[in-house]
Amino acid sequence: MQPNGQMSRFGAMKVALHRLAFVVLVVAAFGLMLLGKADTVLVARLSHTVTDALAPVLEVMSKPAASVGAVMNNIRELAAIREENARLREENQRLLRWQTLARQLQVENQRLRELSNLVPDPRPGYITGRIVADTGGVFARSLLVTAGARDGARKGQVVVAAEGLVGRLTEVGHRSSRVLLLTDINSRVPVIMEESRARAILLGTNDNQPELAFLKAKTGISPGDRIVTSGVAGAFPPGIPVGVVASVDEGHIRVELFIEEGRLELVRILDFGTEGIVADPGPGTPPDATE
Repeated sequence: MQPNGQMSRFGAMKVALHRLAFVVLVVAAFGLMLLGKADTVLVARLSHTVTDALAPVLEVMSKPAASVGAVMNNIRELAAIREENARLREENQRLLRWQTLARQLQVENQRLRELSNLVPDPRPGYITGRIVADTGGVFARSLLVTAGARDGARKGQVVVAAEGLVGRLTEVGHRSSRVLLLTDINSRVPVIMEESRARAILLGTNDNQPELAFLKAKTGISPGDRIVTSGVAGAFPPGIPVGVVASVDEGHIRVELFIEEGRLELVRILDFGTEGIVADPGPGTPPDATE
């Protein structure tokens, strides 16, 4: 009988605890609801207090991760700096060798000039102008430059940029002039291959790559060969960089120019003391006076 009595007492206590727990939970739920409804400011303050208390802890925990990330970044940057330093050292050594060779060639060239009593090329004067929007004209590929007759510009003068030859002046006004570009179909420029010394004429084709014509020795011409002005007939002074051979296909030799027409801003108009390709007769000058 005693075991049965003990079991009945345990069962009664279990039921009582379940009921008490249920009541406590219900009361706690209602208490929380009333607390939230009654004073939201108190809840907000409590939340802020907890956040403020945890912020230093979170900051301390985040510092090791940030420190590790900074160390890793420093290691990667150090490795990149070492590689770049090695590359720059190698490039510097190569440039020093080229500088030494260039100085030797300069001295040798000067001695040969003195021995041959060579007349030096005249140093050109120049004026600088800014490229402005083209207003159109009889030429498909031309630009306007803010330099005219009042500044000393004359028809036929050579126009260059930092990269190389741009073209020549075809129309000269009082305040501005028109530059005929190398790519225009009316452009004809005597050129020479820098290495093989083969002469040719650079013909504009109204696209971005003019062609070489009247080239006698087409053999040995390959992409990458440099082209400069030849100075033949006095149209252009010799040695101005023009471009490189872009392609050799079925007798057509295309040239990639050094200058980019869309990026031209400032150009120089060179004055070699000549009247250029076409002389401008002054006012009142008879026609036969310019011949």
